[in-house]
Amino acid sequence: MSAKYDVVVIGGGHNGLIHAAYLAKAGKKVLVLERRHVLGGAAVTEEVFPGFKFSVCSYVVSLLRPEIIRDLDLPRHGLEILPLDGTFTPMLNGDYLWRVNDHGKTRREIARHSKLDADAYDEYGKAMADMGRFVKPILGMTPPDPTKLQWKGLQDLLFLGRRFQNLSAEDQYNQVQLMTMSAVDFLDQWFETDVLKATMSASGIIGTFLGVRSPGTAYVLLHHYMGEIDGAFRSWGFARGGTGAISNAIGDAAREAGVEIRTQAPIAKIKLSNGRATGVVLENGDEVEASVVSSSVDPRLTFMKMIGEKELPEDFVEDIRRYKFRGSSGKVNLALDALPEFRSIPGPGAHLRGAISISPAVEYMERAYDDAKYGRFSRRPYIDMVIPTLTDPSLAPPGKHVMSCFVQYAPYKLKDSDWDKEKENFGDTVIDTIAEHAPNIKSIIKHRQVVTPLDLEREWGLSEGNIFQGELTLEQLFFLRPAPGWAQYRTPIRNLYMCGSATHPGGGIMGANGKNAAEKVLADWKR
Repeated sequence: MSAKYDVVVIGGGHNGLIHAAYLAKAGKKVLVLERRHVLGGAAVTEEVFPGFKFSVCSYVVSLLRPEIIRDLDLPRHGLEILPLDGTFTPMLNGDYLWRVNDHGKTRREIARHSKLDADAYDEYGKAMADMGRFVKPILGMTPPDPTKLQWKGLQDLLFLGRRFQNLSAEDQYNQVQLMTMSAVDFLDQWFETDVLKATMSASGIIGTFLGVRSPGTAYVLLHHYMGEIDGAFRSWGFARGGTGAISNAIGDAAREAGVEIRTQAPIAKIKLSNGRATGVVLENGDEVEASVVSSSVDPRLTFMKMIGEKELPEDFVEDIRRYKFRGSSGKVNLALDALPEFRSIPGPGAHLRGAISISPAVEYMERAYDDAKYGRFSRRPYIDMVIPTLTDPSLAPPGKHVMSCFVQYAPYKLKDSDWDKEKENFGDTVIDTIAEHAPNIKSIIKHRQVVTPLDLEREWGLSEGNIFQGELTLEQLFFLRPAPGWAQYRTPIRNLYMCGSATHPGGGIMGANGKNAAEKVLADWKR
């Protein structure tokens, strides 16, 4: 490892790989170092049990920016997105809500619960699409520092101000409300059907230690509403081969551009000289020299573990200490002998091809959060399930299935216990909750994998198990992410950059973080 690189990238998740690919396409000599044996970070496919392949952590895709797909020609490298058709919500009284990608069918389904809500659904969809279009350019923007406005930053703020001014008065009010209100309070303005509000509000709590009635969750709802696939707004899908196929396609594009990638290469520390990053030291003692170091791992690992507080300004250290992770979710991945059969719609059918949401009522969702507030995992949790083998049979043996269950709430810090003791109890609770709606579930499980927030930290390097490398709350967005004054992908250490989900615009399989950071590195290189 004696060769010197222009850039060494810490972490082979999707953001790190995208960052590396753009730098290599600009002519830089780039090395990516990944701690695990497989690329992808949390966007990974693994054969957990013989014949059964799981998207172990992240399991659906929508936010991946279209310009990145085009620039890296990801379809040529194997990326194929398969549609996720709608959301099915079973209710405890035997009824259900089933929204699909066919707008007419969804309107008729909502009208079955409330004609007023069916009419409001069109208005709501238009308003959210308008809000998404307003926010979309911000995703590709380097946040200006409002305390040190230079001409480019001032231009960006004026651009945002003009865009806001050009919105209708109604859209302006909606935008302000989205940034400040709770998901349920925002939805209350549009809808009256409890199960509809509960299911829609679930998007506002993903990856946050907040409840559906907590202020600020309306923005997270918008964050998940901005996805698009092939130009279709608010579309979600599976990657054929699991989410690891996304990372592999990006990795192949990066290699084609000249990036060198090494797995099983954990970093011990970042090398410094006179306040400047000069490379990295691996845990095995190997050293890599580089003109620039870019970290796609979170701020706690980057600054507290790989650099150390003594090398950093005191106020910056305090900001990183205050940065909130507070992991709140877990996963239960199931290998199944057959399909689950739900009481509300018995037998196999199209309702199983989309997301299956255990979110029957707003009160149900809030009580799940109550458990977490007091240091317990939810006894009746919110669960978002998908059965990708109905769309991509290659993930399991013939006639068998895999089911992915995303679960909230699973707080990282448990009161009077720990996750090593509670792991299997948590898995049992998830299965018991599903069984209330699909009684056959216990009899068809061949294998199960339980992933707790502690597992996400230990195995995938996500501090406190936060899937977004830090909560998407208002005080941790835009020019405050990850710290005030340091949201431009630079850090207090010269030639050290951040390019992961802890930077603007946040988490999810989006890739904008890695691309934006690469543009900043290249711009600084020209100075």
